[in-house]
Order: sequence, then C-alpha cells, then structure tokens
Amino acid sequence: MKADNHYEAAFDAYLRQRGAAVVPVVEARRSYLDAEEVKSPDFLVISEAAKLVVDVKGRKFPGSAKGGKPRAVWHNWCEREDVIALCAWAARLGEGFRGVLAFTYDLAAGVELPEGTPDVFAFRGRAFLMRGVLASDYRSHMRTRSPRWGTVNLLSDDFRRLVKPFGRFLEPPADTVECTVPPAAHRSDALL
Repeated sequence: MKADNHYEAAFDAYLRQRGAAVVPVVEARRSYLDAEEVKSPDFLVISEAAKLVVDVKGRKFPGSAKGGKPRAVWHNWCEREDVIALCAWAARLGEGFRGVLAFTYDLAAGVELPEGTPDVFAFRGRAFLMRGVLASDYRSHMRTRSPRWGTVNLLSDDFRRLVKPFGRFLEPPADTVECTVPPAAHRSDALL
C-alpha cells in the first residue's frame, strides 16, 4: 500500500469500517515467490468468511478521454502483471484465498447513483464506489489494451457481468474457479 495514494487509503478505511482484518503490503520492494520476482499485492484481507489477496485500481468517474472531455465510462484496465501476480499469490497462500482486483472509483462531484447503491464510501470529503472482479474471471475474459504498456482490460459487457460490489467478496464465496499457477510459471503469458 502506498500511504500517499488516496485510492488505497480510501480502500483501507473502507475495509476497516467493514471489520475485516487488513494487512497493507508495503510496495517499496518487489516480493518473491520461489526465485522469481512478482508484483506485491496491495492488501491481504481476512474476514470471517473470506481470504483475499487484493490489488487496488484507482479510477476516476467519469473518466477522461482524449481531449480531456469527461466520459461516463467505468474504466477497468490494469497491467497484465497485476492479474498474473494476484493468481500466483492466491495459489501460494493456499486453499480459500482468492485474488481480487478492487476498482476504487473516485466519483466526481455531481455524480448521482441510484439510492441504495451498495459500497459507496465517503472518505476525506470524497465519495468512492468500491467494486471488484475475481482475478481468475478477469484473466479468462481480458483483452490486450496496449502491448507496449502491458495493459489489459475487459470489454464493457464482460465487466458489467463480472464486477460486483466489493462487500460481496467479504462474504462466503460461491463456487468459483480458483487461480491455479504451476510453480515458477506465474510469469508466463501462456497461462493467460
């Protein structure tokens, strides 16, 4: 976790308010699985019903487009390495751990969501919408966004189908496909 990242700070406060046990991971140095370097997650989260390895993706809503004009798009891109690392960590930490990409949307002033929208969280005078996608689901549906930057994303229809209020990940998991990664193979694009 980066203390100066307002998305991660908001997500940390949200988890604490929900009563989850939270271990923020200091990202100053790379971590290792076996002899391989692998991106560190942002948080390990334990609730009574869930064990999560989480990487926070902070996004603004509405998002901006070329020319700076705001667009009502729920951006869901991340680095391919984020997905690979979450799956590797979840597999290594053991049975029951799930990798989750947490999309923390900083809502612009004036954005109105339907009444009762779950997981809208006020933090430091701003409103955030907390959403998540299982890394295994993301991996199964992701598309290359930029080969040069190593980024991937989900098509809008796939994202709408897979994204959930983050609080759902703190509940007992339904039958899901867990991330499985053979030892020392977590960096291979062949797994994707």
